[in-house]
Amino acid sequence: MCGIAGIINYKKNLYTYKAYNTLLVRDMAKALRHRGPDASGEWVGEHAAFSHSRLSVIDPMGGAQPMKRKVGEYEFVITYNGELYNTAELRKDLINKGYELTSLSDTEVLLYAYIHYGEDCAKMLNGIYAFCIWDPMRQRVFICRDRFGVKPFFYAECGDTLIFGSEIKALFRYPAMKAEIDSQGLCEIFALSPARTQGVGVFKGIRELRPAHFMSVTRGGIRVKSYWKPESHEHTDSYEDTVEKVHNLVYDAVKRQLVSDVPIATLLSGGLDSSIITAIAATEFKKHNQQLSTYSFDYEDNEKYFKATAFQPDSDNPWVKRMSDAFGTEHTKLVCKNDILLKYLYDAMYYKDMPGMADCDSSLLYFCRRIKQRHTVCLSGECSDEIFGGYPWFRSEKAFNTPAFPWSYDLSMRIHALKPIVAETLKPEEYSRRRYEESIAETPRFDGDSAEERRRREISWLNINWFMTNLLDRKDRMSMASGLEVRVPFCDHRLVEYVWNIPWEMKNKDNVSKSILREAARTVLPDDVLMRKKSPYPKTFNPVYEKSVRNLLNEVLNDPSSPILTFVDKKSVEEICAPGSDYGKPFFGQLMAVPQYMGYLIQVNYWLEEYNPRIV
Repeated sequence: MCGIAGIINYKKNLYTYKAYNTLLVRDMAKALRHRGPDASGEWVGEHAAFSHSRLSVIDPMGGAQPMKRKVGEYEFVITYNGELYNTAELRKDLINKGYELTSLSDTEVLLYAYIHYGEDCAKMLNGIYAFCIWDPMRQRVFICRDRFGVKPFFYAECGDTLIFGSEIKALFRYPAMKAEIDSQGLCEIFALSPARTQGVGVFKGIRELRPAHFMSVTRGGIRVKSYWKPESHEHTDSYEDTVEKVHNLVYDAVKRQLVSDVPIATLLSGGLDSSIITAIAATEFKKHNQQLSTYSFDYEDNEKYFKATAFQPDSDNPWVKRMSDAFGTEHTKLVCKNDILLKYLYDAMYYKDMPGMADCDSSLLYFCRRIKQRHTVCLSGECSDEIFGGYPWFRSEKAFNTPAFPWSYDLSMRIHALKPIVAETLKPEEYSRRRYEESIAETPRFDGDSAEERRRREISWLNINWFMTNLLDRKDRMSMASGLEVRVPFCDHRLVEYVWNIPWEMKNKDNVSKSILREAARTVLPDDVLMRKKSPYPKTFNPVYEKSVRNLLNEVLNDPSSPILTFVDKKSVEEICAPGSDYGKPFFGQLMAVPQYMGYLIQVNYWLEEYNPRIV
């Protein structure tokens, strides 16, 4: 895992000013050094210059980047962020075709795969990645991003130059790139965030290469194309065969992602998803007489203040112990204190380049920094709920009947916080509805679906392309800010392709959430863990944090120089956040209610201070 950056210009010879352009892309990479603290490198060619900050995971000695390989008279160059999980198969294929590979790194395999297959290599990759290749034979730059956007990639055009980077902060190291926000960017922040429209970089002029897309940059311009999308069709496998295939796909995905030349662990909450990954990993470790390390998260005094809800029915702690004891893992429980949770709101915003999930982000950042002290790679259970239909809105009548994002039906809290003139100008509800309708229109259809199943596909598509993407972006930014690589086995595209067409009566058999996954894991997990009800990422219930975040927000609101006051109405925000208000009403997802909204507004203010964007 790494950070990549660079510039592309077909109207200038960048090599003529090699020293300057080396320093330029090196400076862009410095903004990403947290993503790759182990090594760095630069390359300058005639029309492209790449830089790389490396986190060494596979073949630390042989995987230095940017990597160059010569075929005939042409020298190809790659800068790459990610991991390939089918490296062995691709390497064997390339060797059979006559290529001589000199390292064990997936970087070299990826570069030769492009050299041999061209654009079609994208369809062959199993992994998480964003990479950029200079192709001297075709005089083009080929850029590609993984199917679910686990690894980020942003770009912008500055005059004749195209600049790119793993994170937006790298783009602002380019001298001509200025921070500006227009109405679209403001709508992203005040109507949709912490979710974000795919392809939109919020700042004016900054775009994101969408997941499952590649981009070709030539003298003739930029061409962007999708290379993958799940296909909707009839599911013909029996229930028994479906269970077996899900089991095999999940097991294979986890096993593939255990390959590493550095210490590896799993994140364990005691829930279904993390427990499946931990059980498989521990079993594989034992085959090699090794003990798996696991980590769980909690908050200061949470046991004292925990309150069970329909969305968070019980505490993780006893379930974590149950799993650790059952599989003999070396377990570490990490506890985040209230002052750290508050302090890291600022760091979390910086590493995300925009406001995010408030204390959910700040706590994850802290936990990742603690894990990095002993491990460089870990596996996590994200994306299972989006794929198998684990969220309440997959079975909610409201979700089926409401033409809106199911994690954010009601924008009233957001709109009430805005100054009337701002709300009238931005029209947040109209913007949200437009983005919702654009996404719905892209849903892969199957003519044989019933009306109910058709709508459920739409909800699934929204979850994969919005909610899941947001969680993956959060996990990447907070982990890579710590120099920690997090892998997500449930994002294996083979699994997603298969589960996409499993009918709901199988996924939800006997009205049990994610029944098909539970049945597929029956030979893997203890029965009680297998049937545990869903409990989301833990949050603090400590009133000390709630009081602290309110005090901090009041400081922001009472400071006339706070830039957020340009957009929000102080009195309205105070009404929303007052004790005794509709405090449990979520503004995003199931659990992000008023305390998280206060943290979010603090992050928005800091974002405006840090980037000081010009409003255009």
